[in-house]
Amino acid sequence: MKPLLLSRRRVAVIGAGRSGRAAVRLLHELGADVRLLEKKPEQMPIEFSSWLTENHVPVFGGEHAPEYFEGVDFVIPSPAAAKAVIEPLLPTREDGSKAEIMAETELAWRMLEGEPVIGVTGTSGKTTTTSLCSAMLEAHGLRVFTGGNIGVPLSEYVLGRRHGEPKADVIVLELSSFQLQTCSTLHPRVGILLNISENHLDFHKDMKEYTDAKMQLFARQTEGDVAILSPSLSALPQAYVMKARVTYLTPGARPFPDTRLIGAHNQSNAEAAFLAASLFDVTREEAARAMRDFKPIAHRLEHVADVDGVQYVNDSKCTTIEALNVALRAFDRPVVLLAGGKFKGGDVDGVRPLIKEHVRAVTLYGASREHFEPAWKDVAPVTWDETMDEALARARAIAQPGDAVLLAPATSSYDQYKNYIERGNHFRDLVKTMQEEKA
Repeated sequence: MKPLLLSRRRVAVIGAGRSGRAAVRLLHELGADVRLLEKKPEQMPIEFSSWLTENHVPVFGGEHAPEYFEGVDFVIPSPAAAKAVIEPLLPTREDGSKAEIMAETELAWRMLEGEPVIGVTGTSGKTTTTSLCSAMLEAHGLRVFTGGNIGVPLSEYVLGRRHGEPKADVIVLELSSFQLQTCSTLHPRVGILLNISENHLDFHKDMKEYTDAKMQLFARQTEGDVAILSPSLSALPQAYVMKARVTYLTPGARPFPDTRLIGAHNQSNAEAAFLAASLFDVTREEAARAMRDFKPIAHRLEHVADVDGVQYVNDSKCTTIEALNVALRAFDRPVVLLAGGKFKGGDVDGVRPLIKEHVRAVTLYGASREHFEPAWKDVAPVTWDETMDEALARARAIAQPGDAVLLAPATSSYDQYKNYIERGNHFRDLVKTMQEEKA
């Protein structure tokens, strides 16, 4: 699809989050007849609401209904709007077809001008790997656009280009299964798949659908492209008839030990980033410099402070059991673990060996006590409190000099917090208060 083909085409954008707002602006500029479906239009940013009014873009509020999609050619969903939920709402045309559901990333990809794309996906590690890859490319002097699921929609880059901003030498995109599931022409020069474990099964009907979505990253690659995979995923290239040249990560490798990033998994992330960046002539020395200067990303094994000889680490982005496994393996010191929140599923019993090996005590808070306490109480002392404030105070009392107090909830935040960022910020504020009390 070329930009001109959007002229006078009817497009429904679902959701007024950042990607939805960018998609609406881009579609309007390209001449599409665009409408916005937003369940709570009163919560939209005032500036955007004014822009919609000035540009006569209709807004359909409340629950989505089939009539909102009448005559629509394309549907651009928010990342949180599942294809399985949207599809039944779409009217069937006379020829039996329905409107194409297309991720915002796919829309913007079709507007690019040949810029090479590095796509990064996986159940965990995407954001760090994406950021490291961009930092390495920039260390080589390249102009890089970093976006996708990491927070900046690709449509914003396309809009910027249309308004005279410079062209990127390389585009690095973090891509979720939500986005990839509705990408039909996306073709990255380099695709990175870090891992796949049970996740988002409230969105995908099963692990096969989740894996199928992830593998969309490689579906249109050719022999001239590169796919970078964890060796644990070695069955996938044959199963999905991948055409790209496949490179596997090295188990146990520590390519860039001079870093502030915690854990062996981040060495694996760094190796993936360098394998991709090296295809654009980034040297190992440039990559090492980028790794040395790289600041840990907030809420991802983020060192907050040392208080009374105890390290306090914020891994609020740890929302799954698999992420908890990764977090615990990152420590070579005893851990007092803070966990709890809205349970998303996973093998709680499977964590028992790591709890026994690494954890001095577990201080639970909020929801999911019924999942964690029975599974872990015979391998480590387990307590429970209603709030993180209480659980952290208990963890502080238990921790000994040389220990780490680790917030790694292994759950979503929606029992007590708006999102994992708010949860992590609360932990950080509590630790900062502890520091101030000691001063």
